[in-house]
Amino acid sequence: MALPKGNRLKSRKDFQAVFREGTRRHSSHFTLRALRPSGSKKPSLDTANSEQPMPSTQFGVSISTKVSKKAVVRNRIKRQITAALHELLPKLPPGWRLVIVVKPTAAESQCVSQEFLQELEQLLVKAEVLNGHS
Repeated sequence: MALPKGNRLKSRKDFQAVFREGTRRHSSHFTLRALRPSGSKKPSLDTANSEQPMPSTQFGVSISTKVSKKAVVRNRIKRQITAALHELLPKLPPGWRLVIVVKPTAAESQCVSQEFLQELEQLLVKAEVLNGHS
């Protein structure tokens, strides 16, 4: 199940911004790069007056050929991550830009989607994206 278009990081520029400015958190299978919503850094008088809704949280998944030379394996891992993100989406605050970088250990261990879901949830808590931090 694919993520809604509004929840996808698409352009190279977006990925580069997250890698350049985002915080980094590690787990055994993933590295999470998280870029806070731009409005949460400092409250500005201009943004307080304008009633613009926060953009939805956007995700990107980065998986290199170091993980596996086989595209079938990489795509399967990507689909499992996307399915896990789909379940986490309602819990996430708006405005975040997140990139999940897959480590080679994800291909070695035959992980199921449920394990990926738990690990991603723990990473999001570590990065203070989940549990009321915004």
